[in-house]
Amino acid sequence: MVRHRVAGKKLGRPKDQRIALLRNLAADVIRHERVTTTQPKAVETQRLVEKLITHGKEGSLHHRRLALSQVPNLLVVRKLFDDLATRYADRPGGYTRLIKLGPRKGDAAPMALLELV
Repeated sequence: MVRHRVAGKKLGRPKDQRIALLRNLAADVIRHERVTTTQPKAVETQRLVEKLITHGKEGSLHHRRLALSQVPNLLVVRKLFDDLATRYADRPGGYTRLIKLGPRKGDAAPMALLELV
């Protein structure tokens, strides 16, 4: 079986739980500007956060509504459009940094730090 045109990992969860997990992680990255999580979750969250910051840079009402549909948290979207959009106005992508931290103590899951540049 070949996975043509299938984007994203399942992360061992049903679709609704996976979407909720990624939305919460993305909101935490935007709110706290860094989050420590497992490496596969960090990679998927990084994809979402990059797209959200690009929406913030566009700045229109349409892009604000698109961002709210992805992360339904008004304070996070406000920070995204007001603070982060001006910070990354001159940067053509690559807004996040993924640092591998090594295995977690309990179950040896690969951990990573996802932070805004």
